[in-house]
Amino acid sequence: MQPQVEIKHIESDTDLEASFSVMKELRPHLSDCATYKAQVTQQRTQGYRLLAAWRDGALAGLAGYRLQDNLIYGRFIYVDDLVVMASLHRSGIGERLLLAARRQAIALHCNHFVLDTGLHMALAQRFYFRQGLLAKGMHFVESLKQESTT
Repeated sequence: MQPQVEIKHIESDTDLEASFSVMKELRPHLSDCATYKAQVTQQRTQGYRLLAAWRDGALAGLAGYRLQDNLIYGRFIYVDDLVVMASLHRSGIGERLLLAARRQAIALHCNHFVLDTGLHMALAQRFYFRQGLLAKGMHFVESLKQESTT
């Protein structure tokens, strides 16, 4: 029998806490659950939403996204985070999460659906190409955090 997968937004603190271990697979720099919850709470004030895939009642993957507007894309959904537990890669959960986020973009009358991935993540890039996403540019970053010399 095929495992039951349900996609729904994380709304409760309990579900947010349950999502920490899955998000940590994508964002290993996250130090603890309390800091994670505070960051997600802050991002929610900026429109961040977190979709979760529950497989047979256990959290299996996440897609964090937000609605934005800018001059290049107009109204669009930006996917900040997409992660599926390593043990469930190739299970179709990532595809279902991406589809659910894309449906949010369509429902919100967005012009585009956008995400970034690291240049070193060839498997993720192939996955995104298979999902109909095309590489349109490069993402440049400058760290503004001062390193302490103590």
